[in-house]
Amino acid sequence: MKYSFTSFVAACALLLLAGCSGSGGSGSADGSGAGNTSGSQAGAADKLRIAVIPKGTTHEFWKAIHAGAEDAAKELGVEIIWKGPVKEDDKDGQIKVVESFIDEKVSGIVLAPLDDTALRAPVDAAADAGIPVVIIDSDVKTDKYASFVATDNKKGGQMGGEHLAQLLGGKGKVVMLRYQTGSASTMNREAGFLEAMKASPGITVASEEQQGGATTESAMAASENLIGRFKKPDGSLSIDGIFCPNESTTFGMLRALQDAGLAGKVKFVGFDSSAKLVDGMKGGQVMGLVLQNPYKMGYEGVKTIVAAIKGEKVEKRVDTGVSVITPENMASPESQKLLFPPQPK
Repeated sequence: MKYSFTSFVAACALLLLAGCSGSGGSGSADGSGAGNTSGSQAGAADKLRIAVIPKGTTHEFWKAIHAGAEDAAKELGVEIIWKGPVKEDDKDGQIKVVESFIDEKVSGIVLAPLDDTALRAPVDAAADAGIPVVIIDSDVKTDKYASFVATDNKKGGQMGGEHLAQLLGGKGKVVMLRYQTGSASTMNREAGFLEAMKASPGITVASEEQQGGATTESAMAASENLIGRFKKPDGSLSIDGIFCPNESTTFGMLRALQDAGLAGKVKFVGFDSSAKLVDGMKGGQVMGLVLQNPYKMGYEGVKTIVAAIKGEKVEKRVDTGVSVITPENMASPESQKLLFPPQPK
């Protein structure tokens, strides 16, 4: 009898515990409780994970893209993972980042390719693995992506060339400092600039092949060599205008002109923005900056990849706009937003 009574008590205790467990799983009368916690955990597991891979991570341009991507992610309730190479010429590093995200089986990838050829295979591999890709900033030589969200870079180069031609009154001698081979965005800007020069028969392009490279230091050294070729015996320049297609070449050229005492003595138009370039424009040393909208690029890039993942129709090409900011219009609210784009919180 003693054994039977003990067994009876144990059975009752088990029944009570089971009843408590069932009550917690069902939640209270208003639907809250452990059942909702379980649902939240399932929702977290189902949350889309979007890899956003820039060309670099330190410059204000990429930080503005990061800010736009973050805001879109918050609006849409998705997670972004921001990761890219530190240097903007590390193609192998960027390829490894893409490959690692393919292995992680992220929901989608937003990529700014460092090289239009080298990044083709990783983009194709992602698509073959069932991971949609949206390309931002700079094109890649494949069609296995959902959408290309970027500036019309050729148009931007044309606008820069037209502004320089206007500053020169349609005549004179100019040089262009290129960025580096393989960067589709800057190559399109360079092509657009040269088209604008052809439309101004009174302007001669005295040099267009020199490359500045990915850093300010390399661009400054290339700029010093370039302007050195056109120095007169009295130290002045035999050229009238200069165009540079991105921030590093523009800033490298500005520093070279400043060190040579030539800043402000030649018409100078660049591409992209930074605090020091804005200071150069305020000081009359930069006569125009062609600006993209990097915040919009990051924002639209994330919105587009989420739509593609959900099977919604997306445009193959999304133009995020381009503007020429000059000393005359730089104080306007619209110009200030482009000169000083939002940064990540």
